[in-house]
Amino acid sequence: MGLPLTGMTEAEIGELLTGWGESRYRARQVWEWIHRHLASDFGEMTNLPLRLRGRLAGEAVVDSLALVERQAASDGTVKYLFRLQDGETIESVWIPAEDRGTVCVSTQVGCGMGCRFCATALSGLRRNLKAAEIVDQVRLVSRDIGRRVTNVVFMGMGEPLANYEETRRSLLLLHAPAGLNIGWRHLTVSTSGLVPAIRSLAEERLPLTLAVSLHAADNKTRTRLMPINRRYPLEELMPACREWVVKTGRRLTFEYVLISGINDSLRDARRLSRLLAGMLAHVNLIPLNPVSGIGWQAPPSARQEAFARVLQELGIPVTLRQERGAEIDAACGQLRRRRLLEVAAAEV
Repeated sequence: MGLPLTGMTEAEIGELLTGWGESRYRARQVWEWIHRHLASDFGEMTNLPLRLRGRLAGEAVVDSLALVERQAASDGTVKYLFRLQDGETIESVWIPAEDRGTVCVSTQVGCGMGCRFCATALSGLRRNLKAAEIVDQVRLVSRDIGRRVTNVVFMGMGEPLANYEETRRSLLLLHAPAGLNIGWRHLTVSTSGLVPAIRSLAEERLPLTLAVSLHAADNKTRTRLMPINRRYPLEELMPACREWVVKTGRRLTFEYVLISGINDSLRDARRLSRLLAGMLAHVNLIPLNPVSGIGWQAPPSARQEAFARVLQELGIPVTLRQERGAEIDAACGQLRRRRLLEVAAAEV
């Protein structure tokens, strides 16, 4: 495996090239080919000397992943299955809108959080992704779509804050003005509630968007849905969330997946409003994408709307998200899981 340049800063590429006896300005040329022109091959870098292109091809790589499968939905959503250089696979999603183009990226192969409504959790955790493997999801999707990515959400496979250093590095690379130049407010990191990592992120004061997967406003229900709540119950999670808001001055987003008969009652809505009262926060209500083998489903539309209405009436900003990509493997981890099951069946 060659050195993955997409996980390196421009300064680090400069150190590499000057170590080879090249001029430092070559680093900016390589950086722009990678992050602005989305090059897939060193041969495309025509303003570099042929000898340098040859050495780069022999000792480094541009793309650290390769496309395995692509599923497109009628609403424009596209789901990708990528293979990493060690043979593992991850998912990414393109979510188009009139005023923006969003890529949802994975930060781990699988996930170790064990959330009971998530397809990724069924496969367990395999390993953390490197920053290059995170950044390359954005590059390859942008190259495939032929459109600039304006937003990146770290809401794919894995727990971003359990892979803190590589997630942080990828954020800095995606934000770099000389590269993809994605604004901090257009970078969203999701977490299931790793309290120490939330506090560490607050100390860095990066003005990104933090999205906390809440999914219940009482410990009993949240623990049933999310085992992490045993380690970091609401009594520890909520103070860390409030600390993040104070230190960054940024509004915090709470993700709340609506599951019929589990967390979708009007009582649940009132409990949620009390938990968030007085906090600079916004709630994203997300109807559950059905996952084979779990058996839960989203509540009817009328119940979703009633839940949202209670929050609005009690002064909690809320958005009821529309389902996207309904005719493809929409839930996180489903495409990868289907592929793994197909491979296993073929080997029997």
